[in-house]
Amino acid sequence: MDEQQKLLRVIDNIEKVMIGKREVAELSVTALLSGGHVLLEDVPGVGKTMMVRSLAKSVGAEFKRIQFTPDLLPSDVVGVSIYNPKSMEFEFRPGPVMGNIVLADEINRTSPKTQSALLEGMEEASVTIDGRTLPLPDPFFVMATQNPIEYEGTYPLPEAQLDRFLFKIRMGYPSREEELEVLRRSESQAPIERIEPVLTLAELLEIRSRADEVLIDDTVKGYIVDLAEATRTSPDVRLGVSPRGSIALMKAARSYAFLRGRGYVTPDDVQFLVPYVFGHRMILQPETRYEGITAEELIERIVIKTKVPVRRAGMR
Repeated sequence: MDEQQKLLRVIDNIEKVMIGKREVAELSVTALLSGGHVLLEDVPGVGKTMMVRSLAKSVGAEFKRIQFTPDLLPSDVVGVSIYNPKSMEFEFRPGPVMGNIVLADEINRTSPKTQSALLEGMEEASVTIDGRTLPLPDPFFVMATQNPIEYEGTYPLPEAQLDRFLFKIRMGYPSREEELEVLRRSESQAPIERIEPVLTLAELLEIRSRADEVLIDDTVKGYIVDLAEATRTSPDVRLGVSPRGSIALMKAARSYAFLRGRGYVTPDDVQFLVPYVFGHRMILQPETRYEGITAEELIERIVIKTKVPVRRAGMR
């Protein structure tokens, strides 16, 4: 079985639990291949937590959950050293961040100080505790959730934290037929209890190395830069996408092309992914927000106006 078929089996496995969310599953697997992280933003009850659990079970990963609350401390996330009177030494007790796939549930419910405890791990794949730098498991993948409706008692994620997420995804409500199927599958046993791993972590790491070999032509790289530059020069944007965002889009496009069974990136890959990569990295002007224009709508306008690279000789 080739690598793409193995990844499709993971997506099919997730679909056994998450009815009608194949695109979200594909984006989650793409982020996992890219070494990025995902922010799931939507109202309660649409399956954000279940998406993360089903992905972790599908790849046989060590799953950890952090329930963010206002009184959560950074040591509750990364771990703490506790004195052992028998050995008369301090022993490190690892926190839930020491997992392969970490669910940061309702991340905006806790203080910025605790939110930042994830920052080093998400960027450096390591955490510093008591002056020691400890590596995190490989792979290390954070999927955070937040509710965009209830703002009372929440702390908006700082820009530096948002920039660490590769994608920001909204789940959305299922259709009537999809919700009926959810009810049917939940009549006896929870669907999450019936799925089994279809991929090992060793296989995942091998596939990730193959995805890094996907070719991206200089014209497509230039297209990514043009899109990022357009966000910086738009009069509707107060703060545009940084070079880190351009790098994130390039990595995501390579992984997505690999998932699609191609060894090269096309402009279509970039156009599909750009709202998920750029949307949360932009700060709109106050008057733009007042007019009800969203970042996604603005990105759509930018994509329409930006010249798409023309296929040339030697370019696939």
